[in-house]
Amino acid sequence: QVQLVESGGGSVQAGGSLRLSCEHSGYMYSIYCRGWFRQAPGKEREGIAEIDGDGNVNYADSVKGRFTISRDNAKNTLYLQMNSLTPEDTAMYYCAAGHKYCSGGDDAYNYWGQGTQVTVSS
Repeated sequence: QVQLVESGGGSVQAGGSLRLSCEHSGYMYSIYCRGWFRQAPGKEREGIAEIDGDGNVNYADSVKGRFTISRDNAKNTLYLQMNSLTPEDTAMYYCAAGHKYCSGGDDAYNYWGQGTQVTVSS
């Protein structure tokens, strides 16, 4: 079983930065795709960044150039560096991991964290 725990969320003013972390535990050997999603109130869950086992990354257009996904395998941690935040980035942020190839959608993922709230004020 794989467990994912997000941290690093909080409140920040527009233009500010936050770094989210997702620490994993459990059997991660066959995990290939890892990603970050977000869901704002009244909106569908949105995939925003993913990284595969070969280090290839993809970003949603809404965050491209502002957010950076990375991982530290030694620390069992996935990161999301978020810069130039806007109120439109306000959402619950989730990390996810899966055994399949990254697809840009949530069908690649088998495991989800509980989420961490990000609130950006204008």
